[in-house]
Amino acid sequence: MKKVVLYFLGFFMLVSCAEKVVEEPDNLIPKDKMTSILLDLAILNASKSAAKNKFEDTGINIMDFLYRKYAIDSTQFAQSDLYYASNPLEYQSIYETVDAKLKVAKKDLEERSKRRSDSIRKANLAKSDSIKGILSDEEPKPIEP
Repeated sequence: MKKVVLYFLGFFMLVSCAEKVVEEPDNLIPKDKMTSILLDLAILNASKSAAKNKFEDTGINIMDFLYRKYAIDSTQFAQSDLYYASNPLEYQSIYETVDAKLKVAKKDLEERSKRRSDSIRKANLAKSDSIKGILSDEEPKPIEP
């Protein structure tokens, strides 16, 4: 009798786990588009926290901007987000992709910033050498771009 109960309980758990918690909406945002939306949302929210006054001064609403950019509405976004959230593995996959793209973007920005800092430092050194040459009555060296 215990085996029958255990089999029944196991079968019940298997069936209940396979059951969809939230049905797929008719206007589901495709996974790749949802990934792009969430990536932009992460970047814009970070920007807003860094430059809150700029967003307030310009009256930019992040969600309205994203709805227009991706030609979606708030209901479609909410239903799609709820659907993906009800499928943890798929939702995790989306956020892992977003995280990977954010890391690539961060690395790219850091490299650009370093190159810019290096070029500014070189320009300042060249300018300093020219000024020293003028002050010491030497022929100034041309400033390299």
